[in-house]
Amino acid sequence: MTAPIRVLVCDDQMLIRTGLVTIIDAQPDMEVVGECGDGSNAVELAGTLRPDVVVMDVRMPVLDGIEATRRLAGAGVRHPVKVLVVTTFNLDEYVYEALRAGASGFLLKDAPPSQLLHGIRTVASGAALLDPEVTRRLVGRFATRIRPVESAPDDIPLTTRELEVLRLIADGMSNSEIAAALVISQETVKTFVSRILTKLNLRDRVQAVIYAYRHGLAV
Repeated sequence: MTAPIRVLVCDDQMLIRTGLVTIIDAQPDMEVVGECGDGSNAVELAGTLRPDVVVMDVRMPVLDGIEATRRLAGAGVRHPVKVLVVTTFNLDEYVYEALRAGASGFLLKDAPPSQLLHGIRTVASGAALLDPEVTRRLVGRFATRIRPVESAPDDIPLTTRELEVLRLIADGMSNSEIAAALVISQETVKTFVSRILTKLNLRDRVQAVIYAYRHGLAV
């Protein structure tokens, strides 16, 4: 049998935290290994419990969820933990800052339980959870902030086809949409995405989107 996904829940509102714990613990393939009410405790518990996924709120006392995420999954963290940010605040800047801090996904608390559970499983598998529409809105608003070009396209170690796929990822397209646009199979798209992440040393397609904008590959 596959070991259950070990989840740490961090939210300062006890009622919401209890609801999240109840939903997650009811799943046969998940277990809540800890819970807390602020980002500082989340960082401490994650270091002790080593969960597979931390479900993280944004606005919390002592240490907010963005900084806690940065300490758990940001650049330079020796043993990064996968973080799924779940918040009531549907603000683009929160999404952007959470992803830059190292979060693997972002969900709103009014999402149905099935979406939360899908998000946890997706993040635990090593994939990123970023809805294409969120990507389009996010990069559209913050393109000027993440656009400083660090190298010309000629310096990027990707084939012509891989560059094409990267541009479509940056445009917010899902694998199925990319497959339809390029008239190739979804499995082929997955292969291209995997190669892109490996060649550019990126963790997931969220980082790929930011990379594309920073290097002038997206409009």
